[in-house]
Amino acid sequence: MGVRNKFKDFDTRRALAQKIKKYSQKVNDMKKEISKFILGQEDVIEDVLTCLVADGHALLEGVPGIAKTYLIKTLSDTISDVKFERIQFTPDLLPSDIVGLVVYNPQKGFYVQKGPIFANFILSDEINRAPPKVQSAMLECMQERIVTIGKQTFELPKPFLVLATQNPLEQMGTYPLPEAQIDRFLFKIYVGYPSKEDELQIIDNNMDTSRYKKVSARKIATPDEIVDMQSVARQIYISKEIKKYIVDIVFATREKKGLRHGKYIEWGASPRASIALSRAARAYALISNRSFVIPDDIKRIVFPILRHRIILNYEGKALGITTDQIIKEIIEKIPVP
Repeated sequence: MGVRNKFKDFDTRRALAQKIKKYSQKVNDMKKEISKFILGQEDVIEDVLTCLVADGHALLEGVPGIAKTYLIKTLSDTISDVKFERIQFTPDLLPSDIVGLVVYNPQKGFYVQKGPIFANFILSDEINRAPPKVQSAMLECMQERIVTIGKQTFELPKPFLVLATQNPLEQMGTYPLPEAQIDRFLFKIYVGYPSKEDELQIIDNNMDTSRYKKVSARKIATPDEIVDMQSVARQIYISKEIKKYIVDIVFATREKKGLRHGKYIEWGASPRASIALSRAARAYALISNRSFVIPDDIKRIVFPILRHRIILNYEGKALGITTDQIIKEIIEKIPVP
């Protein structure tokens, strides 16, 4: 009986390894395809794909004109039979403009008119321009994956990925996301400027803008494959030592012991950060074609995971201290297993 169980376990592990290899190749093919259209943002593309595999959402922050909008549209183009929607957040936007509402028709009676949230890929453009009531409606959908309209409850389609953007340049007329709500995003990704070489290529690629209306990214994956990929990622092995490493990092943001910048932390990361680190590490291990998580996976994804979950005090903000500085200090301090 024991021998039979060993063979069964071996077959299960072999099947998992084959799936990991298959999906790792798929994700890397998607990355290469997206990189043909989005130049100079390799790390950002990889972060967004990690969010997709981990079944999370991302908040992208960067100046206008660096292809934040084009990125998610191109990502959706690499997956067949999915729906993409862009929601432009404005001060006069209402929750019903996102989720939908119950309307009356003399011939049909009352019926539900679904909003743009019922799509696979959602671009929440400049999410901080809408008031908190609208932001809450959006973030509730992200967390619960269901929408209640009137007396009816609907499940959102799978896969479901929200990429929200915000512009760090303008603060007038904006409503900053509350800390409790921003925590719903798996990643906060900084989108920087491309290099000189990449920008020269960007100029050449955009001399004829009409070609982008005719050319779209190659289809690489199906919705079912993405959902199965997310399921496989949850089966990636994390050792007790790696789990302890994750908890030690998160606890360091709360205890602040031995940290030079610890006095600038008002609030540390919550247990949701530990869960997010384990989820994203599993996803990154899958992308790297591994059935287990290593410390380098944690180091790779710890910045986008924690940067929006550490709250600075007024002194830290006044001195221009960044959460990335604190995270870097924590990573250097915590022993690697």
